[in-house]
Amino acid sequence: MVSFWTGKKVLVTGHTGFKGSWLCAVLLHQGADVVGYSLPASTTPNMSDCLALPITSVEGDITNAIALQEALTEQEPDIVFHLAAQALVRDSYRDPLSTFHTNTFGTAVLLDCIRRVPAAKVIINITTDKVYENKESSVGYVEEDRLGGFDAYSASKACSEIITNSYRDAFLMPLGKRAATARAGNVIGGGDWSTDRIVPDIIRSLTAGRLPILRNPHAIRPWQHVLEPIYGYIQLAEKLWLDASYSGAWNFGQTIDQGISIGRLAALLTQHWGNLPAFEYDDSEQPHETDTLLLNSAKAQRLLGWKSKLTFDDTLTWTRDWYHAFYQGKDMRAYTFEQIRRYEQLEVKPLA
Repeated sequence: MVSFWTGKKVLVTGHTGFKGSWLCAVLLHQGADVVGYSLPASTTPNMSDCLALPITSVEGDITNAIALQEALTEQEPDIVFHLAAQALVRDSYRDPLSTFHTNTFGTAVLLDCIRRVPAAKVIINITTDKVYENKESSVGYVEEDRLGGFDAYSASKACSEIITNSYRDAFLMPLGKRAATARAGNVIGGGDWSTDRIVPDIIRSLTAGRLPILRNPHAIRPWQHVLEPIYGYIQLAEKLWLDASYSGAWNFGQTIDQGISIGRLAALLTQHWGNLPAFEYDDSEQPHETDTLLLNSAKAQRLLGWKSKLTFDDTLTWTRDWYHAFYQGKDMRAYTFEQIRRYEQLEVKPLA
């Protein structure tokens, strides 16, 4: 059967990042012609190098309007997924101005460039669950809830949402182009080596024989495997290609086992790894981070038919297995595509 994506040219900004690399792999698996636009990966090792995907890769900064316009004009993508960003909360405290520049101005540059690319019909801006004005609520946020952001990362992503809405209504829709934003967060899975993220931090500690350090063990997050939201983004793009009414904001938060503490994740991941180490706790004063963050994804379930396939335990198992394979020297492109095939064959789990 010919896939929707067969023959479609898709440009992914931020394709050298953790989630961008996984998205490119899934798009290739679906039959798309994939182009990436990004700065080099920021860590060694990194998912992009692990996969070494056979795609067209353009090195460039998302805020460089001239370079980005040249890439878009030359490649003429049908669909654009925007993931290029400064994506770390703690880095946004260290350098807020750069975070705002990348995440807000970079989004505006991309959307402005797309105006001059006739082939580009669909643009999906991947933001975060942190775009909402957080009230420490145990009720998941819905797409209509007020945007906000205490730290520069969260606020810059909320600004990116507003910029997308402005360009969509004022500039892109009159040209027949369609834009949406997709909100997911606390995504885990194999291939992430970012600093100040709980799973990479634990994996680095375990592989180096050090005790993992926990900063905020009681914080609640909607953890999900990276493939869960990616397939949501893909379903959204397919719908949006056919129907402009799918424009707007979409949540893709875990629909089962949502709301697990950092401490529980850390304890279970170390058990999955095969060790039972103690933890060190960083009790020093930390930058503000939300204690409770949950998403309501009823809209995506109702209108896209999207739901989670992996339980929290499944997610940890798949994550552990990927890192084990990497440290055993296996072919990680082949292993990653095998996880993608396994995911597609899974049935949707009943809601808990």
